[in-house]
Amino acid sequence: MEWNLIFLLNSILLGVGLAMDAFSVSIANALNESQMKKGRMCFIAGVYAFFQFAMPMIGWICVHTILEYFNKFQIIIPWIALILLLYIGGKMIWEAFHECEEGEGAGASASGDSALPCKSSLTISVLMIQGIATSIDALSVGFTIADYGLVMALVASLIIAVVTFAICMAGLLIGKKAGNHLSSKATVLGGIILIGIGIEIFVKGVFFS
Repeated sequence: MEWNLIFLLNSILLGVGLAMDAFSVSIANALNESQMKKGRMCFIAGVYAFFQFAMPMIGWICVHTILEYFNKFQIIIPWIALILLLYIGGKMIWEAFHECEEGEGAGASASGDSALPCKSSLTISVLMIQGIATSIDALSVGFTIADYGLVMALVASLIIAVVTFAICMAGLLIGKKAGNHLSSKATVLGGIILIGIGIEIFVKGVFFS
């Protein structure tokens, strides 16, 4: 592969394709946190961008070092993404119902009014799990860029990261606006979206790979 317009377009298109899951998760996160500030949005998008940069590079390294073992590991990639996203999405839905019920009980006893809708917190650990789950299939991009040199692979991965950052920021903005209107339903919808993404990655990886 040479340094030309085709290389740039290929990298951008790879970035768009790989960022779709992170885009959907960004919407789900912002639905759950509609008052999210710009600094936090940049941090969240940056985490997804980092993993989308790291995974293709890890895949590239594996292709050039431990190809046989990497091929075997690819089989379980869809299972890992499914388990992680089912866990996070299920946890969000469970917390939405149980914590809101507890909050409503406490609010009713204190003031006689229903409590404000609860929100499931997006902690660093949850964000990291999301980043891994939505980018782990990008390991296979190591095959796509296997004929690149190290510098070219780094540049391609950086382009993928930049595209991911921009797309995730758009997802967060969309989720924020929708979350303001959905109120208490936003957390449940976010959890359903995460579960749906996990199933989509699994089906795509197992049946269409």
